Amino acid sequence: MAYKGKRFRRSYGVMSDINVTPLVDVMLVLLIVFMITAPLARFGFEIKLPKVEASAATKEETYVIVVHRNKKIMLNDKDVTLSTLENRLAEITRKNPDQDVFLRADESLPYGYVMQVMGGARRSGVRNLGMVTEPLPVRK
Repeated sequence: MAYKGKRFRRSYGVMSDINVTPLVDVMLVLLIVFMITAPLARFGFEIKLPKVEASAATKEETYVIVVHRNKKIMLNDKDVTLSTLENRLAEITRKNPDQDVFLRADESLPYGYVMQVMGGARRSGVRNLGMVTEPLPVRK
């Protein structure tokens, strides 16, 4: 059959169906990616839960290192130097290796100096060293 000047066309009409195949392909790829990466991701924070037999901490059991803006170091309101701080903390950790020690440092101190104090605490055997901060003011 020869059609002079006309092309043969089939008319299907408007297609209103959604092609789901690409969507399923993408979803399967995402599922595989999440199945592989989910076990590798670590969510949450490590915390130590209190033991049932432990008694409440008293003032004598709490040790706080305070570093003032003029680099003056205090351990429980007593002036110490960096070397004497290490010696005192070593005595404390010999008695109780799991003793909690808290560090309060002025925000204007150089980062390196605060790290020296923390390093001294770690060298003396302190395992549980916590940083004390002030909460941000609530915006309304």
